[in-house]
Amino acid sequence: MRNYKENSKEKNDIKPHVPSYIAEIKPYPPGKPLEELEREYGIKDSIKLASNENPLGPSPKAVAAITDHLARLHRYPDGSGYYLIHRLAEKLNVSPDQIVLGNGSNEIIELLIRTYLQPGDEVISPFPSFLMYDLLIRAAGCHNKVVPLKNFKIDLESMADRIGSDTRMIFINNPNNPTGTIVSRDAFERFLRQVPSDVIVAVDEAYIEFVQERDCPVGLDYIGSDKSVVALRTFSKAYGLAGLRIGYGVMSEETASFINRVRQPFNTNALAQVGALAALDDDEFFEKTLSLTHSGLKYLYRELDRLSIRYYPTQTNFFLIDVGMDAKSVYDKMLRQGVIVRAMTAYGYPNYIRVSVGLPEENERFIKALEKVLNET
Repeated sequence: MRNYKENSKEKNDIKPHVPSYIAEIKPYPPGKPLEELEREYGIKDSIKLASNENPLGPSPKAVAAITDHLARLHRYPDGSGYYLIHRLAEKLNVSPDQIVLGNGSNEIIELLIRTYLQPGDEVISPFPSFLMYDLLIRAAGCHNKVVPLKNFKIDLESMADRIGSDTRMIFINNPNNPTGTIVSRDAFERFLRQVPSDVIVAVDEAYIEFVQERDCPVGLDYIGSDKSVVALRTFSKAYGLAGLRIGYGVMSEETASFINRVRQPFNTNALAQVGALAALDDDEFFEKTLSLTHSGLKYLYRELDRLSIRYYPTQTNFFLIDVGMDAKSVYDKMLRQGVIVRAMTAYGYPNYIRVSVGLPEENERFIKALEKVLNET
């Protein structure tokens, strides 16, 4: 009797079919663990200013709540996220039925796409912006109409002009990653007036807490209007909980109801829920984060001005720096000095790096490393 392997060979090694719109996707480029980079480059005590993380670490109240919950890890998480959702609703002055929790705000983006889009539908998004928009849109077999930024800002006029009969969803990253820019309230409201009511406008506000410009629109203000607006937020940045992957979306009750039909019941884990709940009430940590970020930006701007290095002002905890040469080369040379930044080549800015605000001593070390690299080059 011939074995299974011999029979399989006779079928010419036929493999499962992968849709072309999946096969053509380029995977999201993950960074290496910090420890692996140090081992590979033979460096120690490196600082990471590449991922827009909170340099203060996690909220202390979140850490305490998580520690207290460890003995209950044999229990499934609350599938409804009851306590976190109700605390968020109270803080944001919305109904609990308008909030959906996600494994990071990334998952809310994916849930919106899975719930409302069918293969062949059209989505409009800006570029460069959050890279996951394009990946998730294409993974659903949909067409992504990409609208280039204008002077580093999302071009709402051009996005409105691209709306067609097949358009089902629009993504607006405000503030935008990687440029750190915002759209004005007036421009956003003009844009909304041109959007059909059956087109979902997803406003990604991952960095909204850092904004200092009062003219910045807030997605929450437009939920409940005659437009289909969804606001996306996260605990990864201002609350320092990036490792827990916890975010949420605020939307109409009807939209939330449909998304909850698609959402898995245990999509947010128990430690993420209790950590986020505690972090919401850690006002001291939150204010310290904002103060550190804004004072750090002032220092970095001042030092870059001193060095006559061009940069782009931001409304976030990161910003772009024009290094005037190949950004990958600068990234590599900075890395050898133990300073990890992000080259913006994949975003269409080959001469720019993106740097996150760190602790004061990390900001100083970054400036010294950058000055050395550029002088040597």
